[in-house]
Amino acid sequence: MRKTLFLIFLCNICQHSFAQNAGNPDPVKNPSSSLMLAGDWVPENSHDIDFFALPKVPSEHTIVSDVRYAWGRKTNQHNYLVHFDGRFWAMWSDGPGISRSDDPIAHRDIMPGHDQPGQLVSYATSIDGIHWTEQRDLAGPPNDGFGWIARGFWVRDGKLLALATRYRAPGYKGDGLQLHAFERVKGQEREWKHLGLVADNAMNNFAPKLLPNGKWLMSRRDKDGNVYMMTGGAEAFDQWESYPVISYQGEDFLAEEPYWFILPDKNLVAFFRDNSRSGFLYRAFSTDHGKTWTKPVKTNFPDAKSKFSGLRLSDGRYVMVSNSNPNKRDPLTIAISDDGLVFTKMGFLVGNRHVDYPHVYEYDGYLYVAFASAKQSVEVLKIRISDLDAM
Repeated sequence: MRKTLFLIFLCNICQHSFAQNAGNPDPVKNPSSSLMLAGDWVPENSHDIDFFALPKVPSEHTIVSDVRYAWGRKTNQHNYLVHFDGRFWAMWSDGPGISRSDDPIAHRDIMPGHDQPGQLVSYATSIDGIHWTEQRDLAGPPNDGFGWIARGFWVRDGKLLALATRYRAPGYKGDGLQLHAFERVKGQEREWKHLGLVADNAMNNFAPKLLPNGKWLMSRRDKDGNVYMMTGGAEAFDQWESYPVISYQGEDFLAEEPYWFILPDKNLVAFFRDNSRSGFLYRAFSTDHGKTWTKPVKTNFPDAKSKFSGLRLSDGRYVMVSNSNPNKRDPLTIAISDDGLVFTKMGFLVGNRHVDYPHVYEYDGYLYVAFASAKQSVEVLKIRISDLDAM
């Protein structure tokens, strides 16, 4: 009898655990839910979605910078956008590459070796987001053996700051990692001046966003790839407190390039790329303004082990632009959610070539999506937000 009761007890526990994992996510009631993509169009295994047959979202397309002529010996990547002082600003990492193909055609869709010594940060501006000026240097040359990685624009106290991470090449991991800020100086020949060190042993993923408590929050990766969240930035651009989220090694997955939303209830949700190639995004929650986070859980949202970007639209919906095809970085898709937790629509943006590292920005009824083609171009899509309703 006792054995029977014990088995019934175990069965109830298993059923309860499965129900939690399968139910609607909630930062307090059900943080362990794996549900992130839902709809009668979603197969049981979301990897089986025909990503090239998704509804095509209409857009205008433009190229800001293109180095594909260099046969893989140059790179453009890490694209960011902002609208400030009456115009759009784009910034990106602009560096040498290591060619991986001698074919003059094939190399255009083959990602070169990147994040090499001497990488710069370039920028351009535009009135309409379609017609762009020629590129200019933003951060100046790095120290010998180092490079810069573009890390986004930060509008703080009415001023435009540009963030860039200095790294010891090749790749960002290792000693010497530092996050720096540059401030726009209006009316001078050189438009940007070095403001100072934001944080040592740090690389963010996107620029800080303002929390409901008046502090700023941004992600941080250290020289070993461990993930933190940093809060602060209100009293001074370089005053931050760092809180650990997940280690890069010794965990169920290899967390990389986090992105986060503020939810309607003011709690936070963060998503993580998985470098161990599970083919899915992971998700965690914070109920204390980013100081502590739940254990990241693998969701059913497919991913190609690539950087992604999103935002909350002015109408309250959430969008996520990513490489949702788990097999390769093609195409870029856009997903829509009403609550920031479960996405119920997905559309095709651009593809049939290597496309990755998007940054999404909303302005005056349009979405602007910056992305790269095989890390050799800076391109922008201009999407009318009302066209998303047809998905």
